[in-house]
Amino acid sequence: MGIPSRISLLLLIIISCFTRISANPSAQSLYDGKVLRNDSDSIKKASNDYGNIVHEIPSAVLFPSSVKEISGLLRWSNERSPPFTVAARGRGHSARGQAMARGGVVVDMTALSKTRRRIRVSRNGTYVDVGGEQLWIDVLRATLKRGLAPVSWTDYLYLSVGGTLSNAGISGQSFQRGPQINNVLELDVITGKGEFMTCSRERNPELFFAVLGGLGQFGIITRARIILDKAPTRVKWVRLIYSDFSIFSRDQEHLISSNSPNYVEGFLIIDENTTNQWRSSFSSPSRQSDIAALLKKQGILYSIELVKYYDNRTASTIDKDFETLLKELNFNPDFIFSADTSLFDFLHRVGDLDSPAGPPESHPWLNLFIPKSRISDFNAGVLALSQTQRVLPLLIFYPLNRKKWDDRMSAVTPEEDVFYTLGLLHSSPPNSYQIYDEFNSQILGFCKRAGIKVKQYLPNYKSQGDWIQHFGPKWPTFRQRKATFDPKFILSPGQGIFNSA
Repeated sequence: MGIPSRISLLLLIIISCFTRISANPSAQSLYDGKVLRNDSDSIKKASNDYGNIVHEIPSAVLFPSSVKEISGLLRWSNERSPPFTVAARGRGHSARGQAMARGGVVVDMTALSKTRRRIRVSRNGTYVDVGGEQLWIDVLRATLKRGLAPVSWTDYLYLSVGGTLSNAGISGQSFQRGPQINNVLELDVITGKGEFMTCSRERNPELFFAVLGGLGQFGIITRARIILDKAPTRVKWVRLIYSDFSIFSRDQEHLISSNSPNYVEGFLIIDENTTNQWRSSFSSPSRQSDIAALLKKQGILYSIELVKYYDNRTASTIDKDFETLLKELNFNPDFIFSADTSLFDFLHRVGDLDSPAGPPESHPWLNLFIPKSRISDFNAGVLALSQTQRVLPLLIFYPLNRKKWDDRMSAVTPEEDVFYTLGLLHSSPPNSYQIYDEFNSQILGFCKRAGIKVKQYLPNYKSQGDWIQHFGPKWPTFRQRKATFDPKFILSPGQGIFNSA
């Protein structure tokens, strides 16, 4: 992949600024291509992401060995006219180029972990300080050594801490513990001005609330202080089958109104292979073949995934407690998938998907938050579209409590007390994603026509008008925070919030 001459010129300007201004010995390494690179491999990696749909070519990639080098890069961008854009990249799990910077500089945050792992558990065990580049899987491993763990997770653990905190970070624990952004005590952030700032609810709170769920618009997270709790040693884990959507949703809503379960998620089953794959992790019902017949008859089934934690202290009562919980539900009693496993194995259930064995795929995902009051309408419309288009994605669908979200943060949710999250996790060959994008567009169009006020999670909009509508009453605050912390619009241009029509 060639680099245009104007981009090479920008690279030389950045290098000269590093060398002229910095007294840091690492400035010399820039000439050696060790910190700031524009070789084809670095550029190619920074021009792609998990979605494998958008490809934007940066002028260079920064591989920082220290936080100061990131701060210096942003200060030097501010000194130029016009400034160059900068995007922080963790594991590159964006789906629509959100961590790209066409003609600018991508900061490969993982380089910060090459010299040392920046994970430190406090002496009293109440929190862990974590570099923004660190992966949640490594946070889990480090904290479990002390018998501790964070309380809110994502389903997939090979994501960077800074990446999930820039969005929200949700999973089946979020109904009880809130999203990951609600479980942060303190942050170190480099603003769009290049200023290094420590912030919390009490110290520089405007930056703290801006950055959490802020889509990378206000600063780059270099450290997060995450709340810890005593880690359970084991989990009781079941997947339950439903054939009626209203009963399925009612049972989920009942579960999240209770403190009894520790994790609740839901799935839509549209392929009999889904339950066949569960056999490797669960004790399967003896009438497994009947599920296929029921699915053929119904066209779609639903599943609640339910977990209750326990340890040595509660091991003697966990079976009775779990049985009592299940008696409150109205699932099909003939089909119960159950497992008893360690906390680590449960949280790590998805594994590492970043090194696929097969050919590359595209992932035209759509993630939505849907008001509880309209989920029946949404289900009817989307189910009809799915059957018409023969599009069969993995569908994750479960409710969350809005009271567990801090509205001062930048993340946006529907305004009802309970809302559902839907994940349409499509996979396709690289040149065939358009059919799934068309399906996604039909869903959004249906919601608009039906007056269902959904919010995109991990949002992707094409115009500033759409972004203004997305943020709603939060937009004036969001815009003011941008003017305060990144007035030259340097950070995260790939989101397209302030540089779209």
